[in-house]
Amino acid sequence: MIATASILLGGAAWALILAAIALAKTPRTIARWSFAVGMSAVALESVFVAFSLTALTMDQVMRWQAFRYLTISCLPLPWLLFAICYGRGNHSFYLRKARPFLLIACLFPLIPIVGFAQITSVELTGDILHMSSVLILGWPAKMLHGLLIASAVLILMNFERTYRAAVGVMLWRIKFVALGLGLLFSVRIYTGSQAILYSSFNPALASFNGGALLLACILMTIAVLRSGMFNADIYPSQTVIYRSLTVFIAGLYLVMVGVLANFVTWVGGDPAFPLKAFMILLSLVALGCVLASARLRLIARRFVSRHFERPLYDYRQIWRTFTERTASMTDEVSLCRQSVNLVSETLDVLSVTVWLTDEQQSRFVFGASTSVQNVSGGGMLQTGANAARLIDMIRNRSEPLDLNVAREDWAEELRRLNPDQFPKQEGNRLCLPLLAKNQVVGLLNVGDRVSRVPFSIEDLELLRCIADQIAGSLLSLRLSRRLLEAKELEAFQNMAAFFVHDLKNTASSLSLMLQNLPTQFDNPDFRQDALRAVSKGVGRLNDLIARLGSLRQSAQVKPVRSDLCAVVAAALDGIPMPSGVTLTRELTPVPMALIDPVQMQKVVANLVINAQEAMRGPGEIIVATARQDSTVILSVRDDGSGMSPEFLHSSLFRPFQTTKKTGMGIGMFHCRMIVEAHAGRIEVESEQGKGSSFRVILPLNKEPA
Repeated sequence: MIATASILLGGAAWALILAAIALAKTPRTIARWSFAVGMSAVALESVFVAFSLTALTMDQVMRWQAFRYLTISCLPLPWLLFAICYGRGNHSFYLRKARPFLLIACLFPLIPIVGFAQITSVELTGDILHMSSVLILGWPAKMLHGLLIASAVLILMNFERTYRAAVGVMLWRIKFVALGLGLLFSVRIYTGSQAILYSSFNPALASFNGGALLLACILMTIAVLRSGMFNADIYPSQTVIYRSLTVFIAGLYLVMVGVLANFVTWVGGDPAFPLKAFMILLSLVALGCVLASARLRLIARRFVSRHFERPLYDYRQIWRTFTERTASMTDEVSLCRQSVNLVSETLDVLSVTVWLTDEQQSRFVFGASTSVQNVSGGGMLQTGANAARLIDMIRNRSEPLDLNVAREDWAEELRRLNPDQFPKQEGNRLCLPLLAKNQVVGLLNVGDRVSRVPFSIEDLELLRCIADQIAGSLLSLRLSRRLLEAKELEAFQNMAAFFVHDLKNTASSLSLMLQNLPTQFDNPDFRQDALRAVSKGVGRLNDLIARLGSLRQSAQVKPVRSDLCAVVAAALDGIPMPSGVTLTRELTPVPMALIDPVQMQKVVANLVINAQEAMRGPGEIIVATARQDSTVILSVRDDGSGMSPEFLHSSLFRPFQTTKKTGMGIGMFHCRMIVEAHAGRIEVESEQGKGSSFRVILPLNKEPA
């Protein structure tokens, strides 16, 4: 008991030192605070267990155990926070998703508080001559052990997600933290399952927890010494891990222990069962560590390639993986992040960095890296005056540059920007230019290879192919961005021309009125004309603002069961017809539909007014309604000037695009927004010189958006 208590107190002291180290440095992030609180809670629990092991009476043992379970109830919340936030650059997303679990973890301390007196009880065993006592766990203790097992699995799943997303030096930095806390919570799963299985306090389990805490502290101390422990910036995928190694190992272990416990009970008991269960857990944890070892994977792949005459790389799999990871990337940073991860995983390289060129300002900017921390100020790093010379030098060469051999001043600059993470190890540090269409779009730097294996000819050829693919993808993104900027500029120019044209007319009218105001102010007729001009100008501006406001927000519809024919008739009654233009109504009765009458009248008015303005003389406009299957159709036909196929295909429903001299180019865009908000569609047929036909198709039984 004394030895176990010493181990527990030593682990507690070490845990408190690590907690103090975490808070000693700035910035004090959520990860640092949660780590410090979690380590303090583990240390406090170990102290309470140590006191219970050295207590002189059973009352003292029960009291210390009750305090222990009160501390255990506080463990899940800080460790779950730490598992979510540690090393993740996008931890805020995961914090939002994990809010239900965090709120539930906040309620755990209520269990020992409510059942404080029922946490443990004493049972006397043995005969009169050899009387002994056993500490029996009550329902609060067993419930906490079950919740702690579930929380431990959730915590380990989050560490697994972070571990899987880490590559290169980032993986090297977090590896010992993940191993230490993985060991700590794996042993917690074991001791929790044993406590639930036997419903009693076993001092041997306390020694397991104390030993696990000591080993975890050793591993995390190594992480502090080698990398500062918190120096990582990882972006795990936001999708669920469907093939989780944590769930597999934990589930397999619990199933095996349950089956084995039933078997042991059936055969009459086994005093060594807890030790056997612990060996099962250790075997499964060791299997997980072996499967996660990059060095073992590299050795196995090279062994198979050397002795079974298999190619070292599966090129089809590499390109398929690269395409799947980068096809949906819409910005350069995401593409660079996926690219460095792929290179690191494929070639077992710890340090991979992409620098992007900004040729206009002759500098390199940070793209992504598995070793270099992203810096403040948007990740901008400059290479100084050597950048322009380096860009010119590598424009006409595609061969990798060995940074450890080159002695030019630009090489020294690149070595400074890509420091050797493992200076005592040998190996190549290569720089590959990212060239596309004779443009230098960036640099790909690789180094710090696993097991210090030099790059072979096959490795270099694969690196060049990957670099060309990255360069092509980056160039495509840049060209897409330039095209988007050109379209935005075109839209701005169209909008500016529209504003200038419309405001110029209003301003001219008001300017003429102001010029005549000093001399004609006493004339009543002039004042009436001035008021009409001001009112007309204000109305024109308000109409302009209202129609432009429809561009920046989706159409809001309030659907009610309505008769489409009545809605169309009401809209047509408010539209005057110019002389020579005949309006024909072919309003066939149709079933009631879910539509917004006000918005649909705007569609009818727009289509009819457009048809009027397309007339170059006398003509006919036909407005009709009909039913077709499960839809109702509103059609507006005219025999006006029509539209060209090019305008019909690319410009009809775009804002500020019109064939009319006085048109705004907003009406059809607004019509489509309203119809699509009704879950409908607009079909158009037009021929120049013969007229146009618009068909608004609305569903009968579908709810509008």
